[in-house]
Amino acid sequence: MRYFLVLFITFLSLSAKAQQTEIVDFTSVYAELDLRTNQSHQVVASVDYTFDILKSTDSIYLDAKGVMVDYSSLNSKTIKVYNDGNKLWVKSEFKPSKNNKLKLHYKVNPKKAMYFVDKATSYQIWTQGQGKYTSHWLPSIDDMNDKIVFDLSIAADKGYQVIANGVHNGELSQKEANLWFYKMQKPMSSYLVALAIGEYDKRVIISNSGIPIELYYYPEDSLKVEPTYRYTKQLFDFLEDEIGVPYPWQNYKQVPVKDFLYSGMENTSCTIFSDDFMVDDISFVDKNYVNVNAHELAHQWFGDLVTETSGTHHWLQEGFATYYALLAERDVFGDDYYYWRLYEYAQELITQENAGEGTKLLDPKSSSITFYKKGAWVLHMLKEKVGEQAFKKAIKNYLKTYAFKNVETKNFIVEVEKASGKDLTVFVNTWLLSKTLPYDAMIRHLRLESDAVNGYLQIDCEVYASKCSEYLTSYLFDNSKIKVVSQMPNKIQAKDFENSVKVRQAIAQYVRKIPLALQSEYESLLQDESYTTIEAALYNLWANFPRKRNLYLDQTKKVYGFNNYNVRVLWLALAIATPDYEPNNTEAFYNELVQYTDYKNSFTLRQNAFDTLASLGLFNEKALVNLIQASTHHNWRFKSFAKQLLELLSENEKYKSIISNLQDNQKQ
Repeated sequence: MRYFLVLFITFLSLSAKAQQTEIVDFTSVYAELDLRTNQSHQVVASVDYTFDILKSTDSIYLDAKGVMVDYSSLNSKTIKVYNDGNKLWVKSEFKPSKNNKLKLHYKVNPKKAMYFVDKATSYQIWTQGQGKYTSHWLPSIDDMNDKIVFDLSIAADKGYQVIANGVHNGELSQKEANLWFYKMQKPMSSYLVALAIGEYDKRVIISNSGIPIELYYYPEDSLKVEPTYRYTKQLFDFLEDEIGVPYPWQNYKQVPVKDFLYSGMENTSCTIFSDDFMVDDISFVDKNYVNVNAHELAHQWFGDLVTETSGTHHWLQEGFATYYALLAERDVFGDDYYYWRLYEYAQELITQENAGEGTKLLDPKSSSITFYKKGAWVLHMLKEKVGEQAFKKAIKNYLKTYAFKNVETKNFIVEVEKASGKDLTVFVNTWLLSKTLPYDAMIRHLRLESDAVNGYLQIDCEVYASKCSEYLTSYLFDNSKIKVVSQMPNKIQAKDFENSVKVRQAIAQYVRKIPLALQSEYESLLQDESYTTIEAALYNLWANFPRKRNLYLDQTKKVYGFNNYNVRVLWLALAIATPDYEPNNTEAFYNELVQYTDYKNSFTLRQNAFDTLASLGLFNEKALVNLIQASTHHNWRFKSFAKQLLELLSENEKYKSIISNLQDNQKQ
């Protein structure tokens, strides 16, 4: 019997892709999830599926990774499902029919897509399903072409907030947990199903069109709410007006989480983003959430409402979101900002091409730079070609025609040709189907459209040194002045410190050998409202003027900087390296630095602390234990960093045997 079962599952696996979407249409999912902490990182759930059979078949499936089913029924009759490790198969004599019901009770310990994250005094659970990963915690359909209405009921520990797609449709208090209900009204792809559980407060603002926008934050971050979510309403109102199609969902939520895999993710009606973007007023100058905010919001139309059929057309999501985010930022920051960003995109693209890594836009293996930034350029140039009126008409028709459906690039191009009356064959061949980047055309366009970019491109301090000196006291675009500073750091004068925060930041970063005549002006950089400036200035002043090290350390003792404590971690390293600075506290400074490597801290802070300990050559056993733990972290970038550093330290006789013993102990 087992032999025939293996053959059956193998046959189904080989034929699944061809048959599923043509034969069955899943229309709704109602899932009850138990995510209390006593489940030991396990999901215990009951799920009801409604589906239509389009053609007669003897089997259907759900994608499900590592799911253990305790009970299953089809149309209220108990039925056995077969699990091949990746899919759950339901075998029956299916005939064309509507509103069939499948029920599953299951358990699963997700290896991806749902993450259980410790904080200092609490925990978080959050999901990230982009790709084909939701099936690691919820049996669903990985194929983004099958759109389903998902409703979730989630049991969580008392004192914790639960946030998910759709409208919060009530809450039931139980003895040991609270039960939260979330309801969607419209269908979406499975990869857009999301939830987050943690300790949160929220503020609610209302768009001009009446959409509630829920802004979540940690209770301890109440002072960061305004700078983090600055311009949110303006971005929302602008995009609704610019796109010309009302926001397609009932409400909109934004939720920061610890150690997220990316900057943000556009789950339907519920963007989850890295809490590294929760910033104070000073951080806002150098690192803010505005672009990510606008990008993920634009995805609610481009990606969530209208979804690509496959990776070949990925630019229809990422290129569009990048372009519309840039338009929204233009509304906030102005034309100079807009064209400067386009210039930066062009530079990234030509650098990629010069490295032999350029691809056509309609290549599923293209890089993010291509999908995002070339995609944005395509839309910018397409609007220039057909005119703003025709472009906006095409966008509106495209979204209305394919709402809650899947699309290919040709669907969009046809709408633009209809709206403009123009044949776009040459444009498509040049911008979408060619591997060669039209870089010269891009730069010519920027020179004509933007005085700021044109002025920047004309600056060459090696040829016009005297003229460049004058630029720093002119009314030029800040980026032009920054270019001057980078090209002639040895020519900086006292009057040049009278520039904006950004130009002063460039002085801190590029003027590393500080002339005595500029010492007082340079010291003023420690007072700037820029953590990047303070970090660079502190190190350079400490290195240039040894006799004043204690003074500089005293001045910056209470500055922590970004969420990775860029200033504080540098300060600790310098304090440790300054023998006569509070010698009785040197051990405490070191212990604080080691403590920042602990798993309950954000990975950005941990990585900064690990880097600093490596540069000092001062790892102790506790830091090494934390580094070994970091080498298994769910964030692949941080994990890769930790593995590489661990390998490097293992080559050092000072640490080799200690690391080996610690790793052996963990295996036991």
